Amino acid sequence: MDLKGYQQYKEQSIATMTQEELLLLLYDELVKRLVQAELALDKKEYPLFEASVQRGIEIIDYLDSTLDRKYEISHSLGRLYEYFHYELGRAKIGRRKEPLTGVKIKAGELREAFREAAKNAKQRK
Repeated sequence: MDLKGYQQYKEQSIATMTQEELLLLLYDELVKRLVQAELALDKKEYPLFEASVQRGIEIIDYLDSTLDRKYEISHSLGRLYEYFHYELGRAKIGRRKEPLTGVKIKAGELREAFREAAKNAKQRK
């Protein structure tokens, strides 16, 4: 398999995505990493668990850094991302599933809300 060609394809597909598609992709990746962390924890694969949680934290930090703070919703999302970060830290340090699962569920709900908002905005155009 030509890995260089695949990497170029991935980069090109990401470069042509809309902001809404990129946001949904980030949330999909966040939920995927949290599911991966849950499974790794169940199997006691702690290095994979910690790496998956850390990647989730990095995604949340990135989402937080992209907020335009002049809007009230951005302040609310910022506080929510701060909570997610805190909970994932708790999950990672204590190797606990409950905070991890809570963030995964809330991130999935948030992803669906953004998907609906993007769909509604597209229909209005």
